[in-house]
This record gives sequence, structure tokens and C-alpha cells, in this order.
Amino acid sequence: MAYHDPDTQLYRSKDGAVLGGVCSGISERFKIDVSLVRILFLLALFGITIGFWIYVVLWIVLPEKSEVR
Repeated sequence: MAYHDPDTQLYRSKDGAVLGGVCSGISERFKIDVSLVRILFLLALFGITIGFWIYVVLWIVLPEKSEVR
């Protein structure tokens, strides 16, 4: 059985989520402002359009915070 430390695992967070909770979860995990994470995703979206696909994949792959703890 694998050990999962909730402090190091990425997850989606519904606390302060706008769409899927991906940016909110990333900001909680790395203890940075959620606005910065959202701006980085927007830059990736408009700059190289791969940001959209990264967000969608993370939305599908990352578990919700309630499932991690």
C-alpha cells in the first residue's frame, strides 16, 4: 500500500474555486496566492494555448481535497 502525504499531494480544492478548483488546490499546496496561479494559467492559455489542456487534464486527474484527507 502506498503512503500518501496530504501535505505533498496535489488536489482540487472547492474552497475559493471558480471553475474546477485546480488553481485553488495548487495555491494551497504550494502556499502561494491563488490569483498568481490563475494569472499563470491565463498566460499559458493565451500565450501558448496548452494551458487549457493542462487545466483540463489536471481537473480530470487530481482528486478533490475531501478524497485526499
